Amino acid sequence: MKELKHLNKYFKKYWRKLVIGLFITIVARILQLVMPSYVKQSIGVIEDFMASKIAESTAKELLMEYILIIVGAALLSGVFTFLMRQTIINVSRYIEYDLKNEIFDHYQLLSLNFYKRNRTGDLMNRISEDVSQVRMYAGPALMYGINTLTLFACIIPIMFLTAPTLAAYTLIPLPILSVLIYKISKVIHQRSTVVQQYLSTLSTFTQEVFSGVSVIKAYALEPQTNSDLTQLAIEGKNKSMALAKVNAWFFPLMILLIGVSNIFVIYIGGRQYLNGEIESYGVIAEFIIYVNMLTWPVAIIGWLTSIVQRAEASQKRINEFLQESADIRNSVDKDTPIVGKIEFKNVSFTYEDTNITALKNISFTINAGETVAILGKTGSGKSTILDLVARLYDVSSGEILIDDVPIKELNVNSLRKAIGAVPQDAFLFSDTIKNNIKFGKEDATDEEVVEAATNAVVHENIKGFSKGYDTVLGERGITLSGGQKQRISIARALLKDPEIYLFDDCLSAVDTETEEEILNNLKKASQQKTTLIVSHRVSSAKNADKVLVLEDGRLLQEGTHEQLNAQNGYYKNLYATQLSEKEN
Repeated sequence: MKELKHLNKYFKKYWRKLVIGLFITIVARILQLVMPSYVKQSIGVIEDFMASKIAESTAKELLMEYILIIVGAALLSGVFTFLMRQTIINVSRYIEYDLKNEIFDHYQLLSLNFYKRNRTGDLMNRISEDVSQVRMYAGPALMYGINTLTLFACIIPIMFLTAPTLAAYTLIPLPILSVLIYKISKVIHQRSTVVQQYLSTLSTFTQEVFSGVSVIKAYALEPQTNSDLTQLAIEGKNKSMALAKVNAWFFPLMILLIGVSNIFVIYIGGRQYLNGEIESYGVIAEFIIYVNMLTWPVAIIGWLTSIVQRAEASQKRINEFLQESADIRNSVDKDTPIVGKIEFKNVSFTYEDTNITALKNISFTINAGETVAILGKTGSGKSTILDLVARLYDVSSGEILIDDVPIKELNVNSLRKAIGAVPQDAFLFSDTIKNNIKFGKEDATDEEVVEAATNAVVHENIKGFSKGYDTVLGERGITLSGGQKQRISIARALLKDPEIYLFDDCLSAVDTETEEEILNNLKKASQQKTTLIVSHRVSSAKNADKVLVLEDGRLLQEGTHEQLNAQNGYYKNLYATQLSEKEN
């Protein structure tokens, strides 16, 4: 149960509702106990009438009175049982809501390294399936557990007060039941953990298949994919069946042991009645009702155990992620305004997941309002510079200054709000085109959205869609071409109007003419804004205030277009090559 201690803070949060639920549960069960005693008294009335101890009219009046009491108690017990469910089950839903929010909030705090190490399907499974298992513990398990304890606490003392010997024989199976539950619950815990882990594997596989369905179709891999899923499903079925086989032992064992208790009641109770040790065979009827009232609570112990074991396994998986610490920590609470000056001082950076050193002792300064182009071969470290400016990672060594302040001393939210980033792999959400553009500025007017789209040279494309800006995109913008996705991402950044623009090779999927038009619009829109443009094309660098050329993580060249084109080196060769390609 140690993993489930994480939920204690939520139980404390809703303790008033839980106390009310506990009170209602106790009242409901006490009302339920009215029936057995009055059944015994009703049988006693019949015995007295048969023995001519009371008149027929008196017997009828007493029987009617007892029947009304039994029916009234049953109705009240039903009302309180309804209120019990409304109270405790509702609390479990509140806890489910809070826990999902806690997990999601923590997910958002974790760095990119965390998402590189873990798969989307597993993340989704822990916030959905695992939380659902935990909710069963916080709701139904808690409710039925209180219900069971209340019945045991009330019925067993009454049985011993009524007929001690009969009660002792009747309850003999219960210790045996406890031992069996203890043994089987250990196996359930182990197999529940395996099942939950495998559900994550299955979720990850299906998520990747759906995301990469275009590749699967292009390579005609549907049969192979179906075969792989079949194997996963069979393995998952086997693991679930192994758990189900253990769970299947509970109810037959419960019913068997309750049946043995009933036999003891009839046999031992009958002998005691014949020997005059109990005054009425109504006691036997009372005990049979008690035993049957205990049937469901005793039988449900197995179900409760299974729920608790599953919840323990699920909460353990949830805790594993909640205990992950964020690499990027916000050490400043107050907002820190950003102007746009960027300085790298002897910065080196190594990716933890691959151990690749992307930057090696890089130093440069970008003044506020400057436009800087960053060029270099694939893997030279261009995109890493942008990630470090946005503080998606912290440097391995060296220091980054923003406006002459160490980046770690800035409020992370203030820094990122001051940045408009267009990633290399443009990501669009399954929403309208308008909302995708407004992602960076939710209160933007339609006119501002159109202006941003026009500057990104995508307005005419959007107008061509049947629903225009209200066109709903497929997942990850799959309904658009690569160039359209890039330009909508650019429009999103332009609409935000930040202090720093980060463009990561975001024009690779557009033709040179469109690129030229977008660059001219960017130049106008980004005046007085610090702009970093990563590109493979020299055309993106011609109008920049400064050009940085990287090679193998090192700063190879630095200067204006004219300066670098006047000296032999990578930049001049690249410019000459691309110029000849354009002329051809």
